Amino acid sequence: MSGKTNFEDKIKELEQIAQELENGELNLDESMKKFEEGMKISKECTKILDEAEKKITILIEDNGNLQEQEYDIQDEN
Repeated sequence: MSGKTNFEDKIKELEQIAQELENGELNLDESMKKFEEGMKISKECTKILDEAEKKITILIEDNGNLQEQEYDIQDEN
């Protein structure tokens, strides 16, 4: 695995922060820091998903041969 943290690891971090905030044991300053950290991780997750969406490909069968085409989100509209 590369040095980058993967999406699943970031989601686990986000879940941990949510649990810490929900348990009510943090003071206001700690809660604010955790919230800011959670927002940063959330933005990182969104970026990872956006990048993945750009890389999605669809396999299309064409005369018995599989062709790989770039997925275009505009095709959905």
